[in-house]
Amino acid sequence: MKLLKVTAPVRSLVWQGGELVDVLGGRAWSSDGVQRRTATSHGPGLVGPGEWDGGDGSNGFDRCVVSPSGRYSVVYAERGAGALVLEGTCPLRELTRDPYHSEDFDYPVTLGVLGDGREILVHCPQEYGVLQIEDVASGQRLTRGAREARDVFRSRLSVTGDGRHLLVAGWVWHPYGIVEVFDLEGALADPAVLDGEGVLPRQSGIDAEVVSACWLDDDRLAVATGEDFLEDEEGPGLGPRRIGVWSLSRRQWLHRNSVGFEVGTLLAGGGRVLSLHGHPRLIDLRTGEVPAEWPEVKVSRCEGAYGVTHIPTPVAALSPDGTLLAVAQEESIALIRLPSDAGSADLPP
Repeated sequence: MKLLKVTAPVRSLVWQGGELVDVLGGRAWSSDGVQRRTATSHGPGLVGPGEWDGGDGSNGFDRCVVSPSGRYSVVYAERGAGALVLEGTCPLRELTRDPYHSEDFDYPVTLGVLGDGREILVHCPQEYGVLQIEDVASGQRLTRGAREARDVFRSRLSVTGDGRHLLVAGWVWHPYGIVEVFDLEGALADPAVLDGEGVLPRQSGIDAEVVSACWLDDDRLAVATGEDFLEDEEGPGLGPRRIGVWSLSRRQWLHRNSVGFEVGTLLAGGGRVLSLHGHPRLIDLRTGEVPAEWPEVKVSRCEGAYGVTHIPTPVAALSPDGTLLAVAQEESIALIRLPSDAGSADLPP
């Protein structure tokens, strides 16, 4: 592990072309720690349409998502109502979300690319339960038509690399975390698809609260549960404090294992998964064991996408090949090279 010194706190991290980039801070680092400027910081944020805060951080942007091509990004306030779409370093347009309970759950927004090459933005601009898909460059709404909102707070959105499916790790009133997966091709033909229950079958048996989920690849997703569970569910499923791998094509669990720790945020790349809660842990998804962990690297203890008390999502990035983990610290970036012989989920079940 090496520490990359920083001159100001790091609030966003993404790997681009072998560099670590902080879009919000307008900085990038090479793997040997050399820092360069990339743009003016996008620190101040939107309070409402056309209204900017005073730059004190109370309503400022504190998170960022970047498109697969790296051409577009969205900077936003994780627990705010405003966001800004950028092309490179140039602002394209402002975004807002439904303000209902916006201070209590993470901003629902992601970028992706469809199979035909169109880059898309997915968010909830009018109603917290209504997902909309737009062309990033033009802002054209691609999901036009009558909609019937479900009482689901959508959050932590993510599109597969092939652009076929959308992952949502949101919540419903109890409050209780859930996971949904939607067919994007079907949604573009009939937007009401996004108002249904998605393609995860009921017999998947997720009978505990979902605290985190992420794509492993275009077919498999990892799902982690917490301690709360539904007592009226029957049959084998993904019970409390477990982590599982679900295959969309096979419509079944490939792996399901108990974990003896709070999983927190999941991060995946190169067929490997890391748990970020207190500190990073590499998880072997075939067994649930932890072949490596780094207690000296501190991260927030965030579980789930909601909470009246806001615990920020850890600022971290796993390289696409799953070999390097970057984690923002108070005065540095911890750069961790993962062991090459542990934690791969690429072997058959």
